[in-house]
Parts: sequence; structure tokens; C-alpha cells
Amino acid sequence: MNTSLMAQNIASLTPGRDIDGYLNAIGGIAVLTAPEEKEIAERLYFDGDLEAARHLVVSHLRFVVHIARSYSGYGLNQSDLIQEGNVGLMKAVKRFNPEVGVRLVSFAVHWIKAEIHEYILKNWRIVKVATTKAQRKLFFNLRGAKKKLGWLNAKEAQNIADDLGVKLKDVHEMEGRLTSYDATFDSPVADDDDSAYKAPVNYLEDHSFEPAAMVEQENYQQDSSARLKEAMLELDDRSQDILARRWLQEDKATLHELAAEYGVSAERIRQLEKNAMNKVKGMLSEMA
Repeated sequence: MNTSLMAQNIASLTPGRDIDGYLNAIGGIAVLTAPEEKEIAERLYFDGDLEAARHLVVSHLRFVVHIARSYSGYGLNQSDLIQEGNVGLMKAVKRFNPEVGVRLVSFAVHWIKAEIHEYILKNWRIVKVATTKAQRKLFFNLRGAKKKLGWLNAKEAQNIADDLGVKLKDVHEMEGRLTSYDATFDSPVADDDDSAYKAPVNYLEDHSFEPAAMVEQENYQQDSSARLKEAMLELDDRSQDILARRWLQEDKATLHELAAEYGVSAERIRQLEKNAMNKVKGMLSEMA
């Protein structure tokens, strides 16, 4: 079943600017009983009936709204949250197996929340505030866990870390991210001269193209290349070839390829490579 095709089939029930009209429309759709849901889901699961998929999605749209409303505190458009939740619902319907014996609502809640979570993380700030599993857990739980608007004290922070199974430093780091705000790099057009200096463009320096640093880096690379070439010349021809083809060429040779060419085992090539590397490192240390 194609999820995009399902989306097209329910296009008339898509939340837009008229959120109240959308809520009224889905409010008039009957909720399926357990036997009805099982019969429709079996038509989809066993026969690939797209009309059955559409029926399952439409009959559960009000459930998505219920979940989306619990994320209203993030300052994002409610219609967008509902739309993302609907995408999660369609993904759940696509994967739903009526033979397992659970209701679609119980199965779909994970997919709906996952889509909403991903949308919030991408759009809440310009810079993504949560990338790891621990950060995501903290992002969606820390706001509710805080008992006051001020900063957490040591005991509160430790209790939250213990409850969520994360490190204490992660709690403090996420608290700082939640209380920070996005700032433009350049000065806003409307800023006067007295406040424009606060923009990062006026005090953050880029040293990557500093002439002295560029010359120093170029000289270092040339010197390193010359010393490596000199050290390589001290090796026998076979060791030079193995190191060059294993480390210095863009299309690197494998141990087995070199073993076939030299008529030895791959383990022997690995030993020769290791010995050659140790010799080169030793010679480079003496040249330093």
C-alpha cells in the first residue's frame, strides 16, 4: 500500500486554515467498533483494499487531534501538528496486523507521536536542540517535569535524571537549550547603531583564511609529505607498494587483492603492512 496514495484519498479531510471546519468534519465520522475495525483491517491486510485503508484512517482522525493537542505548548501551528500526526496514522495503518489482537488505536499511538516529535524537533528552533535518544527524551519530558518557571535546583535536576534514566549533565544541558533563543548572525535591518554591535557578525572572527595561518598550514603539509616520501624510500619495493596501495591511493587495494598478486596469504600482507608502518613511524619520529 502506498502511503502517499492514501494521503491523496483523504485530501478533503486535511487540516488547513479552517481548523474548526476540519474538527467539525471529523467529529461527524463514526467510531468503529472492535468487530468492524477487525473486518475492515482484514480486507486491507489480506486483500490490499485501499478503500479499507481510507476507512481506517478517516475513522481515527479524531484520535490524532487528541494527541496533537497535547503538544500545543511548543508554539507550533496546530494544523501542522495534526497533519504530521495524520502521516503517522497512515504509516500505522499500512503496518497494522489485525491478527495480533490489539486495537488500531493502541498500535498507532507510537507512529503518530513519532511523526509529531520529529516535526517539533525540526521546527521548534533553527538549530536542532535534540539529536541523541537521551536528548529527545529530555526535550519532551523536561518541560512537564519542572515544577516552577525558574532554574532547577540540584535535587530537582537529580530526581529528573533518575526518573528518565539520563545523566545529570544532560538535564542541565537540555534545560539551558530550552531557555535559550535563536539569534540572527547579522544585524537586523531595523537595529540602530547602538544595538547593532550585539549581532554575532560584529564580534565573531573567522580565522580560517588568515594569510599567516594558511602559509603555515601549507608549509606543514609540504614538510610532512617530503618526510613521508623520504621515509618510504627506506623500505623495500614490496613494502612500499603495499603501503602506497593500502593508504595513499584513492582506490585502496584489499588485503586479499594484494595477497593474490604476491602469492602469499592475506595475513602475511597484513603483517608486512604493520611492519612497514612501524618502520615509517619510527623514521618520522627521528626526523622530527
